Amino acid sequence: MNCANPFLICLNDADNVAVARVALCVGQNIVLGGKFITVRNPIAAGHKLALESIAVGQPVLKYGQIIGLSTLNIQAGDHVHQHNVAMLSSQSDHGVGKKFHPTAIEAVTASFEGIVRADGRVGTRNYLGVISSVNCSATVCRHIAQSIQESTLRAYPNVDGVVAITHGSGCGMSGAGEALELLRRTLRGYADHPNFAGVLLLSRAWMRGQSTCTSG
Repeated sequence: MNCANPFLICLNDADNVAVARVALCVGQNIVLGGKFITVRNPIAAGHKLALESIAVGQPVLKYGQIIGLSTLNIQAGDHVHQHNVAMLSSQSDHGVGKKFHPTAIEAVTASFEGIVRADGRVGTRNYLGVISSVNCSATVCRHIAQSIQESTLRAYPNVDGVVAITHGSGCGMSGAGEALELLRRTLRGYADHPNFAGVLLLSRAWMRGQSTCTSG
């Protein structure tokens, strides 16, 4: 189908309906993919037009997929909408993945310049992270990241930069519960991200009155 048609968009060669780019008038003649279609009903922009006859109970195809079954005999050029299409219980062919077909693999496998980590995952960047476990150490995290100047990184061309991950929580939270689990899961996700070559985790040891840190 010609998807560059000024009046209609056909999303898949198997489709029996197309989408109107603009409002279509009764009697308007349109050629699409070698088919000559006369508009039989007024069709608003964004609505569907039948490209061929669709008998009662037959599938209406858009994106190459069944979007419903015809409840009336639809003629080429008809407006296709909820007045003549419905999702029926007999629509047994409609299902996730039923039209799947494998994509042909090219002889040359596509690739990109990524960083393969020890566990086999691949990153697209090579950062060092400084993560605050509590809000109390957020400022220290930012100062550490900002202290690494571009001049310092020139000696490490494979390092893309140092990133501070901070937040406004942690201090004063309950020692258990959904909020704490959410924070832990979020920070763990950052620390375990393949774009980080390594992370420095900073916390606050209130009992000793000093900051503590752990590298990973």
